[in-house]
Amino acid sequence: MSGFEKLFVYGTLRDGEIQKNVFGRVTDILGEKISGWKKSEITIQGENYLALVPEGNSIIEGAVIEVTPEELKKIDKYETSAYQRIKVSLSSGESAWVYIKGTNEKNSNTLLSKE
Repeated sequence: MSGFEKLFVYGTLRDGEIQKNVFGRVTDILGEKISGWKKSEITIQGENYLALVPEGNSIIEGAVIEVTPEELKKIDKYETSAYQRIKVSLSSGESAWVYIKGTNEKNSNTLLSKE
């Protein structure tokens, strides 16, 4: 779709209610995989969340959603500075944004309510 960015999601952003709270709508989800990463955890405001870290032969199953550049900015704020957004290659050969464990985990912003 023109004007949309692909985003690989593997945690809370797969949930339609979270999507609605963060950027105002629920997206279609397409199953997808990326390789070279493994799931780890980070702590934000006393709660543990999934985060990706490099791992040579690992494969992560997740999903791709399509969001506008404006929605992506809202997601950046939601993910806080505990994450870093980078481009990765999907198993399909396409590229997408993904949030990985950032270097500034302690300096994170307030998350939107999960409820």
